[in-house]
Amino acid sequence: MARLQLSAIAACAVLLALAAPSLAGDPDMLQDVCVADLKSSIKLNGFPCKADITADDFFFAGLKKAGNTNNPAGSNVTAANVQSFPGVNTLGVSMARIDYAPGGQNPPHTHPRATEIIFVLEGVLEVGFITTANKLFTKTITAGDVFVFPRGLVHFQQNRGHGPASVIAGFNSQLQGTQAIATTLFAAAPPVPSDVLAKAFRVGTEDIDAVKAKFK
Repeated sequence: MARLQLSAIAACAVLLALAAPSLAGDPDMLQDVCVADLKSSIKLNGFPCKADITADDFFFAGLKKAGNTNNPAGSNVTAANVQSFPGVNTLGVSMARIDYAPGGQNPPHTHPRATEIIFVLEGVLEVGFITTANKLFTKTITAGDVFVFPRGLVHFQQNRGHGPASVIAGFNSQLQGTQAIATTLFAAAPPVPSDVLAKAFRVGTEDIDAVKAKFK
């Protein structure tokens, strides 16, 4: 009986060990392809499979052109994730193109479901991420350089050149999720109470309200 119990425990340990990698990112595939049916009313962790698929489902042309950077951040993110590129459903990968006007930035944000790696197409960027120990790792990168941002850590990119800049980003998730820090705190709906933010930032509520007004 003891040997049987030990064998059962060992079997459970092996199953848990084999399952552990799947917890680090998107679930593993159970079939060759599963093009996302974005119109389905079925709700599940991911997207259900579309019945009729073609080669076009595995093609995306949206990263060819620069995005419109005429906005307060001076940047534009063009995503090639499952919401715009259904063919990557269940594949655990996605991409994006990020364009920056001179002085533009991709503000501090996190991706809760993916590590991000970028390749610089043009321009000069200051990039960085902050660890959970509040240590900043930052570097200036130019065309042809590659930089990686670990999953879940706050990171940013700032155009330090005199002209436009752009990068191609890769993610190990079909839908990486993006949470912009400032927008999350100051433009949540319903709003985060001003006194909560005032205490966190050690300023007055009037200062918080002034910042919130800029995000309306």
